[in-house]
Amino acid sequence: MKIVCQNKKARHEYFLDEFFEAGLVLMGAEVKSLREGRASLVDSYARVKQGEVFLHNMHITPYPFAHHIEMDPLRIRKLLLNKREIKRLIGKTEQKGYSLIPTKVYFTHGKAKVEIALAKGKKKYDKRSALKEKELKRDMEQARKKGDY
Repeated sequence: MKIVCQNKKARHEYFLDEFFEAGLVLMGAEVKSLREGRASLVDSYARVKQGEVFLHNMHITPYPFAHHIEMDPLRIRKLLLNKREIKRLIGKTEQKGYSLIPTKVYFTHGKAKVEIALAKGKKKYDKRSALKEKELKRDMEQARKKGDY
């Protein structure tokens, strides 16, 4: 599995409940750009519309050697999921506060995949407590390595 890009802020901004693996419909030289790691998931999200799931605001830089077709780097891309998974996502996203956030893009067996997570937004105090926990854990680990415990 080759990871192309990750959404590192997702764990800080959201509580991630469930993860789904989805195929990604790409056009032209977008695959070559992805293989070079020219993608970003910053501010991207997924939405269910008319029984299909679409990925919005994922930036794929155009491949520099493909001159025959001009692609919009921020175009809306379709995600490939089972009908059962889509129905589950529709039910969950209709609940208040839930959204679909892509966490990483990767290649498995030559196919581009997106991992999307069912997420619920964190409040400011949740983010602060998570940072405090992380800092305490790091301090304890450093003390253990030094032998000060």
